[in-house]
Amino acid sequence: MNLRNIFHILGIFVLMIGAAMLPAFVLSAALHEAAWSAIGQAALVTMGAGLLMYVFVPRTGERISLSHREGFVIVTLAWVLASAFGGLPFLFSGVVPTFCDAFFETMSGFTTTGASVISNLDRTSRGILFWRALTHWMGGMGIIILSIAILPILGVGGMQLFKAEVPSPVKDKITPRITETAKNLWLVYVAITAVEIVLLALGGMNLFDAVCHAFATMATGGFSTYDASIARFNSLYIEIVIIAFMFVAGMNFTLHYRLFKGDAKSFVRDPEFHFYGAVVLVATALITLDLRFHYFSSLGESLRYAAFQVVSIITTTGFATYNFDQWPAPSKFILVLLMFIGGCAGSTGGAIKCLRFMIVIKQTFIELTRLIHPHAVLSVKIAKSPVPPEIVSSIRSFFFLYIALAMLATLALTLLGVDTVTAISGVAATIGNVGPGLGLVNASSTYFELPQAAKWILSLCMLLGRLEIYTVLVLLVPDFWKK
Repeated sequence: MNLRNIFHILGIFVLMIGAAMLPAFVLSAALHEAAWSAIGQAALVTMGAGLLMYVFVPRTGERISLSHREGFVIVTLAWVLASAFGGLPFLFSGVVPTFCDAFFETMSGFTTTGASVISNLDRTSRGILFWRALTHWMGGMGIIILSIAILPILGVGGMQLFKAEVPSPVKDKITPRITETAKNLWLVYVAITAVEIVLLALGGMNLFDAVCHAFATMATGGFSTYDASIARFNSLYIEIVIIAFMFVAGMNFTLHYRLFKGDAKSFVRDPEFHFYGAVVLVATALITLDLRFHYFSSLGESLRYAAFQVVSIITTTGFATYNFDQWPAPSKFILVLLMFIGGCAGSTGGAIKCLRFMIVIKQTFIELTRLIHPHAVLSVKIAKSPVPPEIVSSIRSFFFLYIALAMLATLALTLLGVDTVTAISGVAATIGNVGPGLGLVNASSTYFELPQAAKWILSLCMLLGRLEIYTVLVLLVPDFWKK
């Protein structure tokens, strides 16, 4: 384990976080807000700390080559440091009272969870709100993905960072060079975000709101600039635009890249996209019917709210047009299930992912078939290609760890005095990077009232969910630290 390499690269990340605060500082200063000074101080402290980390150990001038272990350490610590330093604008401006709340808010931003401890957003500084939205957008495609497009210029190889940041069950590189892959993904990400900004502005949003909500949509984050979230606009056009872009953000971004290259048939060939679309349609239909017969008086109104909330939850965005905690129990149950499913592998969404569910379902049918035909030679196939047994085994382990960690976190919250509904949904919403839950953390409330210990536990849940568990838990294995 080369500590010099780790310090240098983490120093670069922290410097980037500090530099990313500057647009929010400029905006706040231009609007003559009181928060401009706090944001500026936070930027200086963060960039100063990053510079100290970068020069702390003298460099040899040689190109840095990272091992797999160093990659896992750097990625995990990068997210923790980004959340710690990224929370300084909230803390210095007085928007939140404690470092715990600032860390929680920023971890929620960078992990694109959207769980918030801030209320009165309508009266919060625009500079602070912009920084809050920017943490989403940077975290959406991953700070590390952006960095591996830049680090080679500084003499740092990025493959190990990419593997640690994107531990998808099936790798799908766009180009042979990892740097080109990162750049292409970001170009797609930026292009789609820009299109959404234009469409939202055409729907009556001012430019500031359009930018912040587009950042939150494409990152599948869900931070809004208003306490009422998307319901604040009461616009069917805006809801349709956001539904469409949330759905797009929940898809594998390699499909978007191929579409830009003229390969529209990739959507037709992709079985995970079919599964994802089918789940959205079925869940929307079921909730629409439940709302029509037990809550709303019209089918159109039921469909409008059901479709928005289904896409928002399965993509783990967390926007809301209605407080679904007030809906009938069947609708709430379906939404909680969607919190565990999530979007496609290779998307900005969180949770378990559709591809993993597909593989587990196929493996279950194979096990049932083997009971009937013990000597049959069967394997899990995706798009007619067999999935290696070690991948299937890894996904089974992932399922077990995901559910086990969710249960442990829920138990911990109940021991802290949190009621069962809030604990279960809060953990599901944070480890799945969704945001709003039920009970005390519903779509019309915040996580502020939870005990501080609960916020630290849920912050860990967000980190585990964003880095898909293994990247973080591998650091706890004793052999990881042996030479």
